[in-house]
Amino acid sequence: MKDVKITTPFITLGQLIKFLNLIGSGGEVKLFIMQNQVLFNDEPENRRGKKIYPNDIVEINGSKYRIVR
Repeated sequence: MKDVKITTPFITLGQLIKFLNLIGSGGEVKLFIMQNQVLFNDEPENRRGKKIYPNDIVEINGSKYRIVR
């Protein structure tokens, strides 16, 4: 599991995917989420605006990321 450090109170799922360099631009987020398995705290998630707070776990195609502050 990789820690992702944020300096804001939360990050959206779309911002996280862009931050991780999994896509080239923010416009690709919706398509990326539809085509890939994304889990938020072990539950399927498909909303790019989902707010993710410190200590939340996001799994994208088998890679786990823990949000830390």
